[in-house]
Amino acid sequence: MRQTFNFKFLSSIEQIDSESWHALAHNSDPFHQYAFIEALERSSSVEPKTGWHPQHLTIYQGETLVGILPLYIKNHSYGEYVFDFAWANTYREYGLNYYPKLVCAIPFTPVSGSRLLVKNEVDQDQLIPQLCKAIQKHAIQNGLSSMHWLFVPEPLSTALNKEQHMVRRAVQFQWFNRNFRNYDDFSATLTSRRRKSIRNERRKVQEQDVQVERIYGADINPEHIDFFYQCYQQTYLKRSGHRGYLNRDFFTRLYHSMQSNILLVIATRNGQPLASAFYLFDDKQLYGRYWGALEDVNNLHYECCYYQGIEFCIEHNISSFNPGTQGEHKILRGFEPIYCYSNHWLAEAAFQDGVRRFLRQEDSNIETYKANAAELLPFKIISDN
Repeated sequence: MRQTFNFKFLSSIEQIDSESWHALAHNSDPFHQYAFIEALERSSSVEPKTGWHPQHLTIYQGETLVGILPLYIKNHSYGEYVFDFAWANTYREYGLNYYPKLVCAIPFTPVSGSRLLVKNEVDQDQLIPQLCKAIQKHAIQNGLSSMHWLFVPEPLSTALNKEQHMVRRAVQFQWFNRNFRNYDDFSATLTSRRRKSIRNERRKVQEQDVQVERIYGADINPEHIDFFYQCYQQTYLKRSGHRGYLNRDFFTRLYHSMQSNILLVIATRNGQPLASAFYLFDDKQLYGRYWGALEDVNNLHYECCYYQGIEFCIEHNISSFNPGTQGEHKILRGFEPIYCYSNHWLAEAAFQDGVRRFLRQEDSNIETYKANAAELLPFKIISDN
């Protein structure tokens, strides 16, 4: 039986009832929850002034809401982590506008996730062709150059590719919990050289009189959030010359609405806080998001952002740990290379063909990179994921 869908684009998450959103997203990761996206918009971290115009797509069968797609019109490519600046430059060289464009993503969040939130009874094989046509029509009518699906699951990427949305692969690094009973169980899977090296890294943190604590859920208080945000701003300012994409109000809203999904790692010396790492988690995965330090302490970043996260996953039986994008240094600490996927459609047919050729060549390099990264893994025996 053919399923027919209708589509409506909305300029704010507040135009969608939170209970209706939750009914579609309740099994999704923290970033797809109403509270997270609402915090981005209501804090003004995501708004037209910051170059993110919410354009969330709601999907109906008759009068019934059956799906939602987080969607944005973008005036730039910052905060996406799938880099297309070269494509924008080529457009400009030919006197064409690459911006504005459409992006399906969770802002500032390079984490693969469901994106397309739909009821179980929806036939996605019938939905996706209609959805792509509706988005392309919307893009052309509104002078948008392109549509970009960022960090989508592989099955969705494959389906989109059938609709002429080109696949782009990249590599991230994740840690997998192979039913470890404790940290020593995990450590025993490493070569003796790497086990000794990691032990030395962790010991050096202790030798600098630094104590590290994990605080999560109801044990987090506003002072913890205040300190984390101070670290976040200072580190962004030092590295990038600005105070970060996310403002204090965003983290305050998360504290009030998603406290049960937050893990903070806080490092102190003689009772004085030095550094903090901010994670989100659910019962399936831990997501390392932000890190900041008021003082440079050797190896403290590794301790707060990797080893503490691994211990937390083992203690809470969480199956995987995404520590954030990029960073080959993660490999030697037990984080394995995996593919992540994005899909792209450009309204200009000539550029679509050019980008397709570019992606073909890039993908060969990505395959080589992933294979080389896997050879550096520190395990005695590598098990398949």
